[in-house]
Amino acid sequence: MTPRLDLYNASPDIFKAWFAFSQKVADSGLEPSLLELVKIRASQINGCANCLNMHTSDARKAGETEQRIHLLAAWHEAPCYTPRERAALDWTDHMTQIATLRAPDAVHAALAEQFTPAEQVQLTLAITVINAWNRLAVGFNIYDPSLGWK
Repeated sequence: MTPRLDLYNASPDIFKAWFAFSQKVADSGLEPSLLELVKIRASQINGCANCLNMHTSDARKAGETEQRIHLLAAWHEAPCYTPRERAALDWTDHMTQIATLRAPDAVHAALAEQFTPAEQVQLTLAITVINAWNRLAVGFNIYDPSLGWK
């Protein structure tokens, strides 16, 4: 895969602001392992190999097990996720596929049982950020060779 352009140099001012915003959202206070699960799940749905490679590695560093990482594709059936993680993953599925799945009241109610209003905003922004990164990476063939691509 050959990158189509260098995001960092193509539009440095806006990319610098985008990167800073992404970091601010990542540092919002939600559990790092939860955020990695969300990033992996959205990246699975969007088919972003670069982001899957990056965030599975980051999830391991955050303490996630291989089993929980591998089962994310079938999280509905896997008993290893907490109610809080399930609410976040369901919200991720719906926010990532919003054009078809929308945001049903029942899905939001489950989210509201597990997350404060501030956390709901933080989580939704984290989902928004990873979806945007997925689109940038897939759209421009972006990959990070330092992640062990062969």
